[in-house]
Amino acid sequence: MLKNYLKISWRNLMKRKFYTSVTVFGLSVGITFALLIGSFIWGEIKVNSELRNLENQYMIQSKWDKENMGGEITSLGPIGKALKENYPALVENYHRFDAVTTIVSKGDKVFREDIQLTDSTMLTMYGFPLLQGDPKTALNEPNTMVISKAHAIKYFGKTDVVGQTLRIESFSGEKRDFMVTGVLDDIPFNSVTNLVTQANKLPVLISFSNAAFMGRNGYDLWNNAYIVTYLELKKGVRKEDLDKPMKQLIATNASNEISSNLHPYLKPLKELHLDLANGLVKKTILTLGIVALFILLMAVVNFVNISIGNSSSRLKEIGVRKVLGSLKGQVLRQFLTESVIISLFSLLVSLLFYQLFRPYFAQMLQKDIVSLFSASPYFYLAAIALSLFIGVLSGLYPSLILANLPSVDSMKGKLKSVKENVMFRRVLLASQFTVALFVFGGATVISRQVSYFFNKDLGYNKEAVFSLRVPRDWSLRGVEKMETVRNEIAKLKEIKQGSISWEIPDGATGFSSAIYKAGQDSTKAFYAPTLVTDEKFAKTYQIPMAAGQYFHADRGTFQADRMVLNEAAIKALGFKNVQDAMGQQIRLHNLPQPFTIVGATKDFHFESMHKAIEPIAFMQLRDNTFYRYLSFRMNPGNLRESMANIEKKWKQLLPDAPFEYTFMDETLQKVYQSEIQLQKAAEVATTLAIIIVLLGILGMVSLSVVRRTKEIGIRKVLGASGISIVFLFLKEFLIVVALAIVIAFPLAALSMKSWLQNYAYRIDLTWGLFVWVGLAFVVMVVLLVGLQTLKAARLNPVKSLKSE
Repeated sequence: MLKNYLKISWRNLMKRKFYTSVTVFGLSVGITFALLIGSFIWGEIKVNSELRNLENQYMIQSKWDKENMGGEITSLGPIGKALKENYPALVENYHRFDAVTTIVSKGDKVFREDIQLTDSTMLTMYGFPLLQGDPKTALNEPNTMVISKAHAIKYFGKTDVVGQTLRIESFSGEKRDFMVTGVLDDIPFNSVTNLVTQANKLPVLISFSNAAFMGRNGYDLWNNAYIVTYLELKKGVRKEDLDKPMKQLIATNASNEISSNLHPYLKPLKELHLDLANGLVKKTILTLGIVALFILLMAVVNFVNISIGNSSSRLKEIGVRKVLGSLKGQVLRQFLTESVIISLFSLLVSLLFYQLFRPYFAQMLQKDIVSLFSASPYFYLAAIALSLFIGVLSGLYPSLILANLPSVDSMKGKLKSVKENVMFRRVLLASQFTVALFVFGGATVISRQVSYFFNKDLGYNKEAVFSLRVPRDWSLRGVEKMETVRNEIAKLKEIKQGSISWEIPDGATGFSSAIYKAGQDSTKAFYAPTLVTDEKFAKTYQIPMAAGQYFHADRGTFQADRMVLNEAAIKALGFKNVQDAMGQQIRLHNLPQPFTIVGATKDFHFESMHKAIEPIAFMQLRDNTFYRYLSFRMNPGNLRESMANIEKKWKQLLPDAPFEYTFMDETLQKVYQSEIQLQKAAEVATTLAIIIVLLGILGMVSLSVVRRTKEIGIRKVLGASGISIVFLFLKEFLIVVALAIVIAFPLAALSMKSWLQNYAYRIDLTWGLFVWVGLAFVVMVVLLVGLQTLKAARLNPVKSLKSE
């Protein structure tokens, strides 16, 4: 019996190749998008899932009463070790890391690498596999390192490299050989190794026994609030059991200011990735999941609509079947079989599309998406189950309609008993248009907001500015050397201005300082990001001054203990205007000497537009000899030739440092990476939604024209014009589009208004924006319907009247 169902179904599908192709293509588009987004979502949910003893793993996070006093995902340096030593019945193990970037070399191979100083417990605590070496001892000794498989191949061309050495440069310029004691096997993306280095590449691991060499001795101080710390609790211990011990240790060892403002808590490692960036990952997953579901439902609606529309051509077939003794159940199974065949065939096409578009989606979402060749059996089982579900869901309603038709009506070709389900089809079509217009409108708003990020006046000039990470020698001698490098490169005809700084406008603000007026009580202090720069920073980035000068940029020589503030900081200090602040003294908590305000910059966007512009302080590089970047503003000219000349000079001045530069436009793209990903995903979803809608219209209009060919002929004989006949078909679709617009745009406006609330600086959400979206959609529908019906309207009425 099943063989008979399959054979007849295949014949019927091949007899209607056009409608079968439209349905298969539409379904395959929906299934492909669902599989790609499903793979991405599954990968995000599985982050950290393969770590050892995951149920007992936590991260110590921090809440601060005073904003900018410390980091949210970091904690006090010694707290993990102290908890393990003082509460061994509660804590099984701990692991901390401090992330740095420096130069690693092997002969003439020189690269800038992310490095994590970590406790020796890291490898065993999470069960990270080593291709070479012993995880229990690999990080026990100083001057040893664990590298990834990719690092081993990059430097040595092989993975069997235990006992080999790589040279690491410290921030004082000292170079030391480190012996490779372990090679990490490929491990899935996880927050333990990739929390700071988000490029989905593993950092080089060295132990905290090398902290002095790297200039990171403060990792074990109770006033260091910037160390990432993880705990493994004993089995049966709840995270709440650590609340009191943490508070007690902080109260005993930390300063009064820290203990009175810091509230530590444990974040389960299994929830950490999804809750990062204020739950942005979870929101992205939810948004993409809903969009994928809507796209899939739109494809299903196409199938249902075309199946119902095609039913009139199957009536006599059904009547004959019933007269010859077929039962309702047999007719139902016959049509469900056809539906499932279409769905399974669509799955085959979608798997081809999946593999074809997988690299594009992986690049768009900045995440690996599993290949068909490495997917688990569960992926294929889920795909088949989804396809079968779609086949049954799509075919059930049309099959029930056709199976329940009276035999006499079927033989006469009448579908009046179900009134051709015009209202139901219109509801389905309206829902499809609503989803498409909602996605289209949302994508337009997101695109406008992302464009706003890059086109808004940031308060500085980002054009033609690039930055380079530099070797670090955090001494006065090192600063002088870097000033020489800056000045020599700035002499090139390609360069207009150059600067040395600890930070660049990339959304990260470094350390914060408690600032208050000299003579006031320190309790009135506010915390502000403190940017360490040279005197040329403002001119390089073209940050306008509101008063005074930027250190000694315009005249004079370096004077110690001078500071520049932005307008927001001047206001926070209580000065009526920037002029009143010039020459006044302020104090920084924990520093004995006062600082004199010598300048005030206009407010500018140093951080992302999620936040309003906040107070910022600038400290002179010679007062605080920490730096990481050289920034240069270029003169107009041939970019390729200019960069080649700059690189040549760089290699003369810093032969051991890689020439790796980033323009500010690229830097800002990383700041708004999540928004750009969402924009690209929304654009893809919009394209797919429109394709599915147009395919649906194509199928439905074609069916309608075939059904009403004789009617068209009669109308033409009675004097109807071609335009009036086109409008006759078009009217139904325009009514549905109007209904969809009324539903979709208010919903899109509400959801986009909520989304825009995440940004302190955002576009104005006006109805004019949605009007253009609606007009574009209407034009597409009019063109498609008009072109299809015009051909039928121009047909000779004699031929039309002869049609069956």
